[in-house]
Amino acid sequence: MRVLLAGGGTAGHVNPLLATAQRLRERHPGVEITVLGTAEGLERELVPRAGLELVTIAKLPFPRRPDAAALRFPGRWRRVVREVRALIRDRRPDVVVGFGGYASAPAYRAAHLEGVPIVIHEANAKPGMANLLGARWTDFVGLSYRSTKLQGELVGMPLRPEITGLDRAGLRDEAIAELGLAPERPTLLVTGGSQGARSINRTIVEAAGDIVDAGWQVLHLSGGRQTDFEPATTAHYVAIEYLDRMHLALSAADLVVCRAGSLTVSELMAVGLPAVYVPLPYGNGEQGMNAADQVSAGGALLVADGEFTAEWVRTRLVPLLRSADRLAEMASASAGAGASDGSDRMCDLIERAAATRRQS
Repeated sequence: MRVLLAGGGTAGHVNPLLATAQRLRERHPGVEITVLGTAEGLERELVPRAGLELVTIAKLPFPRRPDAAALRFPGRWRRVVREVRALIRDRRPDVVVGFGGYASAPAYRAAHLEGVPIVIHEANAKPGMANLLGARWTDFVGLSYRSTKLQGELVGMPLRPEITGLDRAGLRDEAIAELGLAPERPTLLVTGGSQGARSINRTIVEAAGDIVDAGWQVLHLSGGRQTDFEPATTAHYVAIEYLDRMHLALSAADLVVCRAGSLTVSELMAVGLPAVYVPLPYGNGEQGMNAADQVSAGGALLVADGEFTAEWVRTRLVPLLRSADRLAEMASASAGAGASDGSDRMCDLIERAAATRRQS
């Protein structure tokens, strides 16, 4: 089996690509995998680190306004598609699999022109432009969320084995000790991702005392780019800039306050953690859409960035912290809202698509 995986840019595209590649190698030990990306995205470091071959093409954003870049786009597009077609002819993949991002659109077009089956994974509830284009040429579309407005089948998010195999209960005591937390208190995990989220940080620092007075403790991952961050000084509050062993934080946590990136939402549903999502206040609202499945199932709350204040914490979050029964219901709902076997489901889709190539 030969597979060309295309995608990259952000962790939301790269991580499901890598999780799928890892599961493909487990299911097909002789599989030949080539990854198509750009030299600017996270794939530049993460793909070689995973032991996979990375072939790069020029980063080519779709033009969004009539300017000089838009005039140059058609010629650049044709050149990049020709490059990918040459790669397909050289590697002869049974299937081209795209995960969105800059490399996916020319990969879809080249595969369509070369008659190679296309498989798409859409990580977000609001489909990206590349995947909307590619979906015109294939019936093999995997969706992360039921609410995604794209014709396809629900496969969930391909996730790392560290997440899908996480034994939170079994690891909790070790995680509590490693992170310097109190074993007798439930833990509120607060994170804005690796870069952090200034608005979330400020609100949690201001309201930390109220959270602690509710009988909880705070594990606050502030993010590496928040240079003006000043942690709270209350007891039972632990601030860490960046944690590379995120499975420990998830094992210690009983509730999470965070942004609603697709990967974050999928991981929390996979491990059965309830959440309060504060979507990024920019873009076209895709983060709020990502959380829709978990919110509608009763496993999460959604609050606008501008409304997430210390007063909201005192009047809305603290009562939730004091309700063990409601939190238990939310945890159960979270576990039932997502899929933890997204890597296998995605591999099933790839195998079905590849079979159509061999039959033809």
